[in-house]
Amino acid sequence: MEIRRAKTGDVRAIRALVDAYTADRRLLSKATVTLYEAVQEFWVAVEGETVVGCGALHVMWEDLAEIRTVAVDPACRGRKIGHKIVSQLLDVARDLGVRRVFCLTFETRFFGSFGFTEIDGAPVPHAVYEQLLRSYDEGVAEFLDLERVKPNTLGNTRMLLHL
Repeated sequence: MEIRRAKTGDVRAIRALVDAYTADRRLLSKATVTLYEAVQEFWVAVEGETVVGCGALHVMWEDLAEIRTVAVDPACRGRKIGHKIVSQLLDVARDLGVRRVFCLTFETRFFGSFGFTEIDGAPVPHAVYEQLLRSYDEGVAEFLDLERVKPNTLGNTRMLLHL
């Protein structure tokens, strides 16, 4: 199995992975155009020619990024694919100089195994919060706990890792 940067040709497979987890609301559905726009943030796990997992690292601020859209083919769960993807995303965060990584998740034990801990609120100073309010990204809106995303809130846990 190879973990590599996603390519535009992987977006259909990423779409299928996301869709596998939206029915039970483990992940929010994303428009396909959004996946194409964010393809440079994604890494995929590939076996042969088949994408069996994905995850993205979205930089939010100078020292803060979010791991998002981690999904593994349900037929391949239990093989540490998600672990390999998140490890790669954390390495990328370190390479970029990010010092804190955030996630919204139901999988608290999984992310806890990397050292993520549960938090309340947005872990940024007020001045940064004010700047982040200018973002059009829905993930940033969820991070800030804005009212406009409340209908889409999954009820997941906010977690943070200091690198």
